[in-house]
Amino acid sequence: MATITVTGLGPGRAGLITRESWELMAKAERLVLRTRIHPTVAAIEAAGMTFSTYDGFYEEAADFESLYGAIARDLLQRAKSEGDIVYAVPGSPLVAERTVVLLREFARTSEVTVNILPGMSFVEVMYTRLGIDPIDGLTILDAEDVATLKERPAQSLVITQVYSQPIASDTKLMLMELFPDEYEVTYIHNLALPDESIRQIPLYELDRQKDVDHLTSLFIRAKSES
Repeated sequence: MATITVTGLGPGRAGLITRESWELMAKAERLVLRTRIHPTVAAIEAAGMTFSTYDGFYEEAADFESLYGAIARDLLQRAKSEGDIVYAVPGSPLVAERTVVLLREFARTSEVTVNILPGMSFVEVMYTRLGIDPIDGLTILDAEDVATLKERPAQSLVITQVYSQPIASDTKLMLMELFPDEYEVTYIHNLALPDESIRQIPLYELDRQKDVDHLTSLFIRAKSES
């Protein structure tokens, strides 16, 4: 029976990949990355690891849900025909990683075993940088799921995957239904990288930031009503 072992590439620099994950990738006969667009990939290449990616799938998919489903199904099919696979995703496999959710779901009716290793996500770095204790309460949402918020949350909010100007604009407009236009939010870019930027901005300026990309997140601290 083939096994797909899922591991994480950490939130930014290669030093935040767990030792277990690094050694597993280094020994893997078949290492597959969801995408090579991640800061740690340069270190993986420098270490001489060979891998394939699913970047080509991005060009063919109609939307992200069909993309992630296609990746999960292809992984299962490849494992059946080729054998064990190490599948590496950005950050942690269990934080905001839809392909892993679908992979586990599809594997229930498959002969392939899915084994998921713990990894560090951007939220652990964010806790440190912003002095957050998650036990106080924290909601984490993908930017494309902000519309599911029907009322202003009572606890602090993290929004991930603010990966483009249009997504930033849509996110801003949806949040402005819940928060004042000038509500102070924390803009987070390139967390755990040398050019990391964490800055306070008013909500209405979210889509005016020049460095919005796939490493952009947002933190909105809960405040009591005045």
